[in-house]
Amino acid sequence: MADAKVIPFDDDRSRSGGASRPARRRTGAGGPGSGRGDGSAAPVSALPGAQVPELSGLFPEAGEGGQESRQDAGGSAAGGWERRIAGGLAFLRRRVTGDYDVDEFGYDEELTDQVLMSLLRPLADKYFRVEVKGIENIPSDGGALIVANHSGTLPLDGLMLQVAVHDNHPADRHLRLLAADLVFHLPVVNELARKAGHTLACAEDAQRLLEAGEIVGVMPEGFKGIGKPFGERYKLQRFGRGGFVSTALRAGAPIVPCSIVGAEEIYPMIGNAKTLARLLGIPYFPITPTFPWLGPLGALPLPTKWTIQFGEPIPTDGYPPEAAEDPMLMFNLTDQVREQIQHTLYKLLVQRRSVFF
Repeated sequence: MADAKVIPFDDDRSRSGGASRPARRRTGAGGPGSGRGDGSAAPVSALPGAQVPELSGLFPEAGEGGQESRQDAGGSAAGGWERRIAGGLAFLRRRVTGDYDVDEFGYDEELTDQVLMSLLRPLADKYFRVEVKGIENIPSDGGALIVANHSGTLPLDGLMLQVAVHDNHPADRHLRLLAADLVFHLPVVNELARKAGHTLACAEDAQRLLEAGEIVGVMPEGFKGIGKPFGERYKLQRFGRGGFVSTALRAGAPIVPCSIVGAEEIYPMIGNAKTLARLLGIPYFPITPTFPWLGPLGALPLPTKWTIQFGEPIPTDGYPPEAAEDPMLMFNLTDQVREQIQHTLYKLLVQRRSVFF
């Protein structure tokens, strides 16, 4: 298999648009006195004092337009399936031959758009029924840092956040998530994370992505957020030392606070087997009402109703370059972002009708 070509991650690649559907023909009917020069049948004449409706109006299949419309519709459907099959075969050929593009972080836009998003989309749209608010607060161009709360025992909220940006932003923007070291130590998960555009949660990588005009996502709570007990749900943990603020200041990128409601209840964590977690080398081993008691079935998340809201961006381009080294400024901005996320969480919790609807 040939090696994939590597391109700079800020390369502006064109996206192929979907094929337009052919317009269905509409045939007009002439009046009782109108003549036709195309050899078609003359209209039915009305008896004196009677009103006779056009046959083509009552029975479209009786006229020439109905037959051609059925042929057009059948041809369009057949052509659509042929295009899908041809596109799928072309995609497989590029995968086999290595004729596809990845950036220097390993991001594979084609695989993400056509495969990974297609697998995650039903989970977001049908299972969790994610409602997205404030998507207009994410800029249409240039870099931006999305800062969100983290919860759920398993990091499904990061994946749903990626789908929300990908499918709802009018400028068709992609989210590049910063992930913990553990993600890149796991087999299979490591490769998929790279392909989906995730990269290591370090300041250098984040700054390079922001300066290249990418949308970067970070969840500063880390394992403290997704591993907290169910009794502390929707209570934000520490946001670290404000490293994400320093990165945004250096890149001059706005910070977009993001609040996610619904993820806390997918795996209600009522216990933590710490000894087993140490043996397995993981931060925590969750115990929920269904796991491990029901085995693999207990790993199925509960179908909660999600809301993802993006708040108003906090600009950082007005600060001098040395501001990134000011600990008091970083503390104040970090606290501002955290308070905005927490306030929005409380507001969304008051507004929702129930956990599942």
